[in-house]
This record gives sequence, structure tokens and C-alpha cells, in this order.
Amino acid sequence: MGVLPEQRVSVITVGVRDLAGMIRFYTEVLGFEDRGVKGEVAFFNAGGLVIGLWDETKLAADAGVADDRKGAFKGFALAFNARSTDEVDEIFQRLERAGAQISKPPHKTYWGGYSGYFADPEGNAWEVAHNPFWPIDEAGRVSIPLAKEQ
Repeated sequence: MGVLPEQRVSVITVGVRDLAGMIRFYTEVLGFEDRGVKGEVAFFNAGGLVIGLWDETKLAADAGVADDRKGAFKGFALAFNARSTDEVDEIFQRLERAGAQISKPPHKTYWGGYSGYFADPEGNAWEVAHNPFWPIDEAGRVSIPLAKEQ
């Protein structure tokens, strides 16, 4: 069994029920620019990664899986790494003003960072975190240093 020639995630596609409403949230509240096919699929540049929003029935059919959400938590969280704790707080203030569902307000974490969670209008979990151990370059790309051996 071989490995991928380059290890990367290029696109995360989120299956959604209300495409127009989700596009409004991602553009108006989170500030992404929609680069997709209007009315069909949304694509957002996200620092070297693409986030896609697509009708969940079409996504399930395309993936060859059953279209049957079970429970509120879908087993994944999208995340945005901020450059500072102040930036995390600013983002959450904007989310609160927009009426977003905040599931866990920003707080100091056990691992030495600062993090909070919110849900987009269809319940997809998002984390906004400042991780002082992961550098962010000028283009917004996160790099993870090698872990120190214990």
C-alpha cells in the first residue's frame, strides 16, 4: 500500500441543507468570498485550503453514501487559527453580534492556547483558536513544528 505523493488536504466540502443561507453566513459573518458556481456550490479560499458548501443530498449521492444525519455533532470541526488572543475575542464579538450559536466561549486551554467554538447555521462546529506554538506566516499558513520528545 502506497502513500500519497504529497500529504495535504486541499478541499473540505461541507454538505448543507440551506445553501443560500449558509453562503450568506460564510460571506457576511465570516468574511469569506464566494468563488463557486452561483446557486449550485460555494467555494472559499482559506489560506491554501478550499472550503466548499454543497447541497448535502448531492454530496451524499456523489460520495455514494446514505443521506442520513445522525445527531448534532458530525464528527469533525473546522478551525481558524488566529494570530492572537485579541483576534479570537474580536471574532467572537462579531459572531455574537451576528447571532451565531456559540457553544463554548473563548477561554484559556489546558494545552496553553486560547480557544472557543461556535456553530454555523446548520450546526457544523468551528473552532477559533490562538495556538502560540504554531507559527502563522504572512500569507496565513500555519506550520506545525516537530513535537519535542518527552
